[in-house]
Amino acid sequence: MVGLKNLNSLGLDKLQILIDVSAKINSNYSDLNALLVYILESAMLLVECESSSLLLVDKKTDTLHFSVALGPKGAEVMDIPVQYDSIAGWVAKNNKPLIVNDVARDPRFFSDVQRKSGYVTNNMVAIPMRLNDLCIGVIELLNKKEQELFTENDLAMLEILSTQASIAYQNASTFQSAQNVISSLKDSLLSSSEYHTFVAKSPLVLELLRVVKEVADTNSSVLIMGESGVGKELFAEQLHLNSSRRNKPFVRVNCAALSPALLESELFGHEKGAFTDAITTQKGRFETADGGTLFLDEIGELPLSLQSKLLRVLQNRQFERVGSSQTLSVDVRIVAATNRDLEAMVRAGTFRSDLYYRLNVLPLSVPPLRDRKEDIQPLALFFMKKFSDETKKNFEGFSPSAINALYGYCWPGNIRELENSVERACVLGTPPYIQEQDLRIKNGIVSDTASTADSIANQISDLPIENDRTLKNAVDKFKKAYIKQILIETGWNQTKTAKILGIQRTYVSRLLNELHIREEK
Repeated sequence: MVGLKNLNSLGLDKLQILIDVSAKINSNYSDLNALLVYILESAMLLVECESSSLLLVDKKTDTLHFSVALGPKGAEVMDIPVQYDSIAGWVAKNNKPLIVNDVARDPRFFSDVQRKSGYVTNNMVAIPMRLNDLCIGVIELLNKKEQELFTENDLAMLEILSTQASIAYQNASTFQSAQNVISSLKDSLLSSSEYHTFVAKSPLVLELLRVVKEVADTNSSVLIMGESGVGKELFAEQLHLNSSRRNKPFVRVNCAALSPALLESELFGHEKGAFTDAITTQKGRFETADGGTLFLDEIGELPLSLQSKLLRVLQNRQFERVGSSQTLSVDVRIVAATNRDLEAMVRAGTFRSDLYYRLNVLPLSVPPLRDRKEDIQPLALFFMKKFSDETKKNFEGFSPSAINALYGYCWPGNIRELENSVERACVLGTPPYIQEQDLRIKNGIVSDTASTADSIANQISDLPIENDRTLKNAVDKFKKAYIKQILIETGWNQTKTAKILGIQRTYVSRLLNELHIREEK
């Protein structure tokens, strides 16, 4: 790097510009373009010139493209590609800075920009912007004021700024990648604001819905229990929609989907600087749900480290954001759901007893689909209509054999499995009626229940008799055998296995570790 001949010759104003740029870069990564504009504006002040630009290297086309262009004709040049046999191209290829004080006479001068924009360039200085020592772009400063020439001192200052710009670019790119991952997780893990259509005909569910309407207007916590895929979230929605909070937010959070650190920030929010990349203060889901209902799905997966903080919110409606000592108050009704045996978890010490009792003020137990067969056909018809529209196939109903198959299957994955089967039938079937074979309930994608049960029974019976004959040990053996059987049928595809079991893929991975399930090579 070219050194400054006399640092004192810069003057306090220019030194202050360099200090301000450094501070700006270290405080804000959220808007890369605004940061780069700020750096180029600072560069123009330092060397006192008319125009500046940043061109990024496009390896695929061997050209450079304007990312930022400031000056009288900045907007006009943005869509003009710059060839590699230009001054900027030379800088990019050689990864070296360059001063050209007579642009018109330089054989590398690329005249297209001047011809198309009408802006005449007399002199310029160009500096590579490097990332891990590789040139990813070129910063250009054009037309020194008062027709003066660019100097080595100008170049030295601009190389400092170029280094700062590279840091800004790298930090902002890393930040944006993290934001994209978080956004994607939110999209997939947090439901949209739309509510599901509630379809029910069985007396069991209609009675449960009556209870929901009775307790909806209270502020007491509700714990919804039931197997995966039975529709616990729909009952939480009904609690909200039948309450006086119906016009306030209904906020969904899946406790199993995020790491403890991310989940804490998601629930309670964080202050600027609370952790790496916490560049702004962010409200949590509790604040977002203020006045409404917060639905905590898979509450059994909540880490112990967060259970005490949630308990405090339930008791006092107060909490602090991550990185803050300021206490915030909210008016939120908590509805939680789980497919786990929380009482067993309390006995095992993996779930706080005080939190369990706080959540379990109004317990609701949603029956599995096999115990509410009256709902099978209405649900199947609802899903058929939904997926007929999506697949643009005009299905009118199910054949008699298909109806018999629907009622004859035990649906271990409950409503979620029924929905998947009907969707598959609409994709594979031919109107006007869905046939039994389209559902693939037997001898197909979904394994035959009897053969699966026989296989599991054989696996368990082959196990040696142990001293530990507790129910928990027996349940663990069954879970291990059942999950392993489904994994074998899906070719050890964890995503397909999770879909059949009606649980999250991350939970499948956790069970593989907890139950020591390994693929036999």
